[in-house]
Amino acid sequence: MKIARLSYDKSETYGFVNGDKVATKDEITYHTGVPIPLSIKDFLFDGWYDEIKDKIEDLNYSQKLANFKLLTPIPNPNKIICLAFNYTDHAEEQGLQAPEDPVIVLKPRSALNSTDSEIECPEFVTKLDYEIELAIIIGKNCKNISQEQANEVIFGYMVFNDVSARDIQFKDKQFTRGKGFDTFAPCGPWITTKDEIKNPQDLRLTTKINGEIRQNSSTKNMFIKIPEIVSKISRGIILEKGDIISTGTPAGVMLNNPNAIFLKNGDQVEMEIEGLGILRNSIKTVRSQDRSFCIK
Repeated sequence: MKIARLSYDKSETYGFVNGDKVATKDEITYHTGVPIPLSIKDFLFDGWYDEIKDKIEDLNYSQKLANFKLLTPIPNPNKIICLAFNYTDHAEEQGLQAPEDPVIVLKPRSALNSTDSEIECPEFVTKLDYEIELAIIIGKNCKNISQEQANEVIFGYMVFNDVSARDIQFKDKQFTRGKGFDTFAPCGPWITTKDEIKNPQDLRLTTKINGEIRQNSSTKNMFIKIPEIVSKISRGIILEKGDIISTGTPAGVMLNNPNAIFLKNGDQVEMEIEGLGILRNSIKTVRSQDRSFCIK
């Protein structure tokens, strides 16, 4: 099932996506007789989705998806965890050996962004880069789990763009600031439940910039595979319902590319992962004074 968080006429809801149609929360309640909650996180992770799963076939998808704005699938995750150098082809293009343990970066949830929205590049950033990644949505709280248990705690998957300001990254000599700016975590367009993905380690990933293919790889090229990622991270960090783990990017980014063409104002970014949908964003350069406010 594809589950989306939606906006229509300034009100928020969620629903199931089927092609170009959607069944909203209210329609799901009407057809199933189950009064599902207002919060998408409560619906996904507190047993409500499981309660109606056997009734989904009877749903009527009566509304057009195009009438809604797609929002970030998870509005307020406790953690956004991103892996670095976890694809063999990406590590090789950087002249590195893929690490045996996850090298992680934490993004703030204020970086979250949705499909068909602008990635806001601060005017002082000169080397803006993209990274297509397969993101895992954690469905159960867990700690110190085995690789064999990992699939039990995964709810689903989505497309994730680990946007990176390389000049800031090089200047700081670490990742957090350069990857943590507002809007630097576009994701979506929806969550695809794990039962729809037969093998998450065999999915095609592509990134297009203004229609030009820049990344074209497969999740086969992950060095640390998904069960091991989840297990190893859980050894040191409690994973909570709604946490996002983004599993690394393949070759084709501009980092250390001698012929680098970094993102600029007006560029169109399109990322697709097989079976998960397409994430589309545009680049907008913004001045600090245009985004200045202080709430008393």
